[in-house]
Amino acid sequence: MTPDAKDPLNSILRSKREVSRLQILVEIAEHQPAVRQQEIAIKLGVTPQAISEYIRELVDEGMVSASGRGNYEVTKTGIEWVLANAESLEAYARHIRRDIIQQVSVWTAIAAENLQAGDEVGVYMKAGFLYAAKKQQQATGSVVADAKKDEDVGVARLNGIIEHREGTITICKVPRIQHGGSRRVQMDRLKELIRPAGMVAAVGLEAYIALKAAGHKPDLFFGAREGVIEASFHGIDCVIVIVDEEFTDFLKRLEGVGLSYVIVDLIAS
Repeated sequence: MTPDAKDPLNSILRSKREVSRLQILVEIAEHQPAVRQQEIAIKLGVTPQAISEYIRELVDEGMVSASGRGNYEVTKTGIEWVLANAESLEAYARHIRRDIIQQVSVWTAIAAENLQAGDEVGVYMKAGFLYAAKKQQQATGSVVADAKKDEDVGVARLNGIIEHREGTITICKVPRIQHGGSRRVQMDRLKELIRPAGMVAAVGLEAYIALKAAGHKPDLFFGAREGVIEASFHGIDCVIVIVDEEFTDFLKRLEGVGLSYVIVDLIAS
């Protein structure tokens, strides 16, 4: 960041006095015209006498107008000064987030090949996991330490966009035991649906038994709802077999997070 008049390090952040003036102007603007100096003093951790002196200076400089005891308002000049410094601070915050934190943040990926510290790598998603390889990708970074193929590797200075799509969730409704349970599930259709799925989950024992009868032990049972949502966010197509009385609440959860889904009724007639 090039030092200039708008650089907060060369202006407001270098002076506690300027910081205090900004805070007081903001407090006056928030509570004008009836300004309680005692409350501002407590909030800023200074004496009421100091607040009184600051306000007197701000009045003399035309940034605050006084109209009777305890009545103050920020003037156009004062507002312009606050906005200028607020913009400067905002620019500095962006500089920290984009240029500094991004430089020191280290992402964890799986090494798709043997990598050495300093290698420039492409970063991409595959089967829900983040990978790093020397092949060019839209997102790139720099390896922070040697790593062998399939080891975890740290990647710093990540730039660009990681190509990613969210997975689709296929929701398969099955009946409760009172209405036939797993015995009333269209088994051929269930087998067809789970065959290409990246992850299969069950909610309810009826769903669990139906999947076992279809020759597939579910990947998730406990915590299945949230696990499926997390997997879908990572690009994995999922099938969740769920008992009918849990169906509506799960749909509401998916609507809330904005994931795509397909509904299949597996209850045999």
